[in-house]
Amino acid sequence: MSSTLTSENTKGFAYPNAIKIWLFVGVFMVFMQVVIGGVTRLTGSGLSITKWEIATGTIPPLNALQWDAAFAEYKKTPQYQKINEGMSMKEFKFIFFWEYFHRLWARTMGFVFLIPFLFFYFRGWIDKPLLRRLGVVVLLAALAASFGWIMVASGLVNRPWVNAYKLTLHLSIALAVYSTLLWTLFTTFSHYPQVIHISLLKKWGLYIGILLAIQIVLGGIMSGMKAGLFFPTWPQMNGEWIPSVVLKGSEWNSLNFMEYDRGPFMSALVQILHRTLAYILTIIVLWYFYKGMTQASKSIFRTVLPLLPVMIFIQVLLGIFTLLYCKGTVPIGLGVFHQAGALLLLSIVLFLNYQLRNSVEK
Repeated sequence: MSSTLTSENTKGFAYPNAIKIWLFVGVFMVFMQVVIGGVTRLTGSGLSITKWEIATGTIPPLNALQWDAAFAEYKKTPQYQKINEGMSMKEFKFIFFWEYFHRLWARTMGFVFLIPFLFFYFRGWIDKPLLRRLGVVVLLAALAASFGWIMVASGLVNRPWVNAYKLTLHLSIALAVYSTLLWTLFTTFSHYPQVIHISLLKKWGLYIGILLAIQIVLGGIMSGMKAGLFFPTWPQMNGEWIPSVVLKGSEWNSLNFMEYDRGPFMSALVQILHRTLAYILTIIVLWYFYKGMTQASKSIFRTVLPLLPVMIFIQVLLGIFTLLYCKGTVPIGLGVFHQAGALLLLSIVLFLNYQLRNSVEK
């Protein structure tokens, strides 16, 4: 292996397999971090650890005295006082585990990234284009970690839950980390010789990606607001196609938007938007699938394209069943699968868009 690595983006050089495996592991770990975050959110575990200790926080309580101290800190939070008062130590340890696991996984990702990076860098296997992309990933990851604590802190004063908007921002940054790292992984593989020069597919592939990003953001807000609990029915929303609360002009005020949990207005509005965009995306994806299969020649794009409608149908079904089982609480299993499905759908859309690039990156 030459100490001076030539970028495959300019001369078709393939990166070492070790680089590809390293990036794939990174993508998988970010994927799992988002899934673990979903479990943490749905189990109400995010506020169980009340301090942000980067180094010492790596070690959990190891004896009864330390567990009593951690539980005592949690008892000072609004979540315990307003929702979980009287919970047992066993119940506390359960929610503590998920928040601790979420933070530990993030720390582990840091080591999995840093140690191989240093090895590959000093071996000369990381060229400037790859270094730039990895730099963006690191910045986004640091931003996600920072907003993670801001999100948790929003539920430690007055409110018994984390703020839905801050939670969504944290999720959005995490998805940006995932998308950037996945795209970086794509660039390390040799380009396929068949190039698809169909402007309609390129343009609408980008539009689908944008709409999907908006849909995931709406899903994050809906989850943070626990909107499914207000309208756990389908296809109508508690017997109405459009809940009457949304049609009342008096409900459209800044207080309802900021203090979304004071009534059903925001839950109704966000759920309407989330449902409607799901229908729109499904129709566009079916049309796009038809166009792609009839206009694109045999290529990796055409081979992967059928996964797009299959995955969006799975997502729609998961969304519907998650809603229908929101009886007093959001179903953890269905909710987590729905979030994981969003990541898989995003991965497919990113891969298709990568295949449709107009020119190689410089």
